[in-house]
Amino acid sequence: MKTAIYPGSFDPITVGHVDIIERISKIFDHVIVLISETPHKSYLFSSPERKNLIEESLRHLKNVSVDIHEGLTVDYIKKNRAQVIVRGLRAVVDFEYEMTMANINKKLDPELETLLVFASPETYYVSSRGVKEVARYNGSLEGLVPDVVKKSLMKKMK
Repeated sequence: MKTAIYPGSFDPITVGHVDIIERISKIFDHVIVLISETPHKSYLFSSPERKNLIEESLRHLKNVSVDIHEGLTVDYIKKNRAQVIVRGLRAVVDFEYEMTMANINKKLDPELETLLVFASPETYYVSSRGVKEVARYNGSLEGLVPDVVKKSLMKKMK
């Protein structure tokens, strides 16, 4: 069974994330959306809230699960016997960072592969940071986040 890990902060999950997850769920037997918990970062949503929003947004995908992890993604991957890290690329500026991370992960685990998936043209401009900025100023979140996220995001911003 081929398992892929799609790590990120997902604060919050966007339509761009959902698009990539839907696409990779057709390639792998199992996809784990891994909420990376980093103690020095501040998040709008708690890890359990993000997990719930992701699960609700991906309910239609039967081979996708969601988990939370603090620490190196490589350690999680080894523990869960996954073979691939999936990372999304939105723009050229993402490439250098992702290449560096892929090489570090390869150094830590030579058996691990990183698969870079390009964002779809319809969603490449969507980012969690941008979505939060739109929500902060009561802008329309239509087409930026799943419906379940819209409600939670607007509630958080009040």
